[in-house]
Amino acid sequence: MPSLKHHGQMSEAFITALFLSVSGGLQDVYTYLFRGKVFANAQTGNIVLMSVHAFAGEWGEALRYLVPLCAFALGIFAAEFIRLKLREMQWLHWRQLVVLFEILLLFVVGFLPQELNLLANSIVSFSCAMQVQAFRKVNGYAFASTMCIGNLRSGMDSLCAWLVGGNAKAFGKAVHYFAIIFLFALGAGIGSVALLPMAGRAIWLSCLLLGVSFCLMFLKEDIEELEQLEQMEAHKK
Repeated sequence: MPSLKHHGQMSEAFITALFLSVSGGLQDVYTYLFRGKVFANAQTGNIVLMSVHAFAGEWGEALRYLVPLCAFALGIFAAEFIRLKLREMQWLHWRQLVVLFEILLLFVVGFLPQELNLLANSIVSFSCAMQVQAFRKVNGYAFASTMCIGNLRSGMDSLCAWLVGGNAKAFGKAVHYFAIIFLFALGAGIGSVALLPMAGRAIWLSCLLLGVSFCLMFLKEDIEELEQLEQMEAHKK
């Protein structure tokens, strides 16, 4: 099983990725089922659907997919801008700032009526892009918390390396990837069930999950202090 413990920046710990992945699945099912069958994360799907409608001359429908796609691109730019400008900030890790911004954006989306689905989908896509750009590693392995294709490829690659190549360490790596995929699917399932009683406000569950990730990242200082105390005790002995 993936280790929940992590020495160093908690933004790369599996327990942080756990909540991010569940949130990613929930966001995708939210926009697809409640906001007009537009993907928040799976931009490949949006590009395919945009092209289908464009070639059919349905420009209004094509625009429904083009705008969130552009918002996703801007979200990547925004996350990288935050990293470059604020990575030396002492009181808050730059990834925490990204998560905090996500929470605020998704909270606003919960108030938007379905007449503003284009705006809602664009905001969620922007938020997802910030997350996928900011959180790219779990326990040292490259991963994505808002989509599954890369995780599936890496998981099967690692599984083959273990079964065929005899690489014992590859098994643990494969488990990490398949666990992330399962958590993403779990988030999608939770989101689909929550839509009936909560409707548009179901996205606030994602805010809650992101809030947990935000708080977990404060543990970095606690880990460092504990390691320093342990080293001091060892020297005394």
